[in-house]
Amino acid sequence: MAVNKRSIMTRFFLIVVLFATVGVCIVIKGAIIMFKERGYWNEVADRFVKENVMVDPNRGNILSADGKLLASSLPEYSLYMDFMVSDPDEKRKAKEQAKKDSLFNLHLNDLCEGLHRIFPDRSAAAFKQHLQNGRNRKSRYYRIYPRRISYIQFKEVQKLPFFNLGKNRSGLQGVASNNRKRPFGSLAQRTIGDVYADTALGAKNGIELAFDTLLKGKKGVTHRQKVMNKYLNITDIEPVDGADIISTIDVDMQDICEKALVDKLYELNAMVGVAVLMEVKTGEVKAIVNMSKGNDGKYYEMRNNAISDMMEPGSTFKTASIMVALEDGKIEPDTEVDTGNGVKMMHGRPMKDHNWNRGGYGVIDVTKILEVSSNVGVSAIIDKYYYDNPQKFVDGLKKLGITEPLHLQIAGEGKPNIKGPKERYFAKTTLPWMSIGYETQIPPLNILTFYNAIANDGVMVRPKFVKAAVKDGQIVKEYPTEIIREKIASESTLEKIRTILEKVVSQGLAKPAGSKQFAVAGKTGTAQISQGAAGYTAGGRKYLVSFCGYFPADAPKYSLIVSIQKPGLPASGGLMAGSVFSKIAERVFAKNLSYEMKNAVDSTSVFIPNVKSGELAETSYILNKLNVRTEGRTSKESWGKASEDSIGVRLEQQALTAGIMPSVVGMGAKDAVYLLEKVGLRVNIAGVGKVTRQSIPSGHKFSKGQTVALQLH
Repeated sequence: MAVNKRSIMTRFFLIVVLFATVGVCIVIKGAIIMFKERGYWNEVADRFVKENVMVDPNRGNILSADGKLLASSLPEYSLYMDFMVSDPDEKRKAKEQAKKDSLFNLHLNDLCEGLHRIFPDRSAAAFKQHLQNGRNRKSRYYRIYPRRISYIQFKEVQKLPFFNLGKNRSGLQGVASNNRKRPFGSLAQRTIGDVYADTALGAKNGIELAFDTLLKGKKGVTHRQKVMNKYLNITDIEPVDGADIISTIDVDMQDICEKALVDKLYELNAMVGVAVLMEVKTGEVKAIVNMSKGNDGKYYEMRNNAISDMMEPGSTFKTASIMVALEDGKIEPDTEVDTGNGVKMMHGRPMKDHNWNRGGYGVIDVTKILEVSSNVGVSAIIDKYYYDNPQKFVDGLKKLGITEPLHLQIAGEGKPNIKGPKERYFAKTTLPWMSIGYETQIPPLNILTFYNAIANDGVMVRPKFVKAAVKDGQIVKEYPTEIIREKIASESTLEKIRTILEKVVSQGLAKPAGSKQFAVAGKTGTAQISQGAAGYTAGGRKYLVSFCGYFPADAPKYSLIVSIQKPGLPASGGLMAGSVFSKIAERVFAKNLSYEMKNAVDSTSVFIPNVKSGELAETSYILNKLNVRTEGRTSKESWGKASEDSIGVRLEQQALTAGIMPSVVGMGAKDAVYLLEKVGLRVNIAGVGKVTRQSIPSGHKFSKGQTVALQLH
C-alpha cells in the first residue's frame, strides 16, 4: 500500500496550526485575566474566606551614629483605574456605568489638570489622551502613571475631582508596596546593604543582611470573616515591627571621606578607591568608602573592597616586619644598615629601592629605613635575622595580630593569607619579599586594625559597624567594644614604632599626609598589583598606593587608611593616598574642634558670623543676643536676604506675592522648604549647605502644587 506523503504532511500541518492557535488563545486569555480583568477577579477573591493570611511587619530603620536615617521602608503606590462597574444585576450595572461615565467626562479636564500639577513631567493633554484610551478599552486595571509615587502624592491624587468620590465610584486604586529607601543615596551603600525587591527574600548584604532577624520583625496572622454582609480582615496575631539598628557611621565624616577620595580617583583615573575611618578606642567605623570605576567613567559603590580585597599590601606591611625585629631585640631605631646603591641580590633575585637608579641611600638607620621606605633596608634586616628560622618571623607576625581574621559584624571579609615555611611555595626569596608586603594578602581593614592597635597603646579592638538595636526607644541589644588582643607588643616596642611612624610623616616620604594643625603618624605603601597566574604585567602594570596612620599622633583619636588602585606610573603612596589622608584628617579634626568664644576671637575685633538668608525675625533675635549690629527692619515672620560687612549684618526683607516665585538662594534647607511649601509648592532638594540654585527663578509665576528643585552647596 503506497503511503500518501502529501496527505500526511497536510494533516500534520493542520494539527500544528490547531495547537499553535490554541496556545495563542490561552496566552491572550491569560493576559486579559492578568491585566484587563484583574480588578474583577481580585474582588471575587475577596468574597471568599481566607484563613491564616500572613501580614508583613514594618522593617526596622538603620540609623547613623548621630541619629540620621540611613535606610527605611517607605510605602509607595502604583496608580490604577477600573473604568467598569461590577454588579451582578445587568440593568443596575448599565445604569451605574452610564452615571460613572457621565461623571468621568464631566470632571475629565479638571482631573487631568490636577494630575499634571502633581506629576509635572506629563502634560494635562497627555493625561487626558491616556485616560480616554483606558476608557475606550473598558480596562479594569489601567495604569494611570508609569512610576511609583509617594504616600503624600497618593493622598493628593485622591483629592482630585472625580477621584474624590471614593474607590468604588471612581475606580481609583492605589496598590501599595514597601520600598527600602536610603535618604543619603549611595553614601556607605555597600556597608548599609540592600534588600531584595521581593521582601519575602529578605536582605542581600551589609548591615541589612547581618541584622536581618532584628530588622524584619515577626509576621502577624489574619483571616477573612463576613460581618453584616461585608468581609473584613480579622487579626489573630498582631505583626511585630522590626527593631531599629544604630550604626557607627557618622554621615558628615562619611561625606568628608567620600568627597576627598572620589576627587583623587578622578584625578588619577583610578580603578578602585577605599577609605576607612575608625575611632581608636572603640573600633567604631565612622566612615567606610568603597568606590569602583563604572563603564561610564563614574565611581560607584559596587563591592565592599575595604573588607574583601585580598591584595599584597606593600610597604604598609614594613611596619609589622620592623616591629617583629624590635620585639625580638634584633634591632633598635638607630641600628644602621648598609643599603648600598639601592640594589641588593637576595638569593638570586635583585631587591631594589625606589631610588636605585639615583644611587640608593647607602648606610642608614632603622628609623630612616621606614622614613624613606627602603625595600633593601627592611628585607636585609629580616633576611639576616630570620633566614635560618623563618617560622620565628611568622610567629612574631601572629603575635602582632595582623594574621588573624577579624570576624566582623557584616559578611564578606577576606582572611589574611601569610605563608609559613612549611608551606609548599615558601622559597628562599619568600622571606625578604614577604617582609616588604609581597607574597602576602591582607584586606585594607585588617591593616587599619593593626595600625589602630599601635595608636591604642597596643590594644587591638575589633572594627564595629553597629552599636545597638533599639525598639520603642529602648535598647534591646547592645554591641560593646570587643578586644581581639590585649597587647600586640611590649610598651617599649610600641613607643619606638610610634616615634618612627611620626617621623615618617614629619621628615620622610609621607609628608603630604601631614598637617600644620596637628601631628600625624603612619606609613606609606606602594605595591605593584599581581594579576594572579598572569604575573604583574599582564594588561599593563597596575599599582596599589596607600597610606595608613592615625591622628593626632600625640593623643590618637582616629585611625584611617586610604588605598587606591591605579594604572601605570607614576605611583606614590605619599603623594596620592597621603594627600587624601591629609584632607580627610584636617576636615574631621575641624569638625570636632571647639574653642571658647573668648579664646577664639580677638576682644578688640568685631565678630561677624556667617549668616544664612531666611526667616529674618529669628535671625535678628539671635544676632542681637550675640551683640552683633544689624541693619534693616524686620516684622514677625519676615523673609529675606542677610549679608555681612565689616561692622554688622544687613537684613533685606522681600515681599511675598501670591503666585510669584520668591528667592530662596542663600537660605538653609529648613527655611527654604518651609517658605516654598507655605506658598503651595512642592520641593525636591539635592546637596547640603545653602541653596545655590532654584529651578523656578525668583519673580516668575508658578502654580500651586508645582515642583521646584533646589541645589544646595
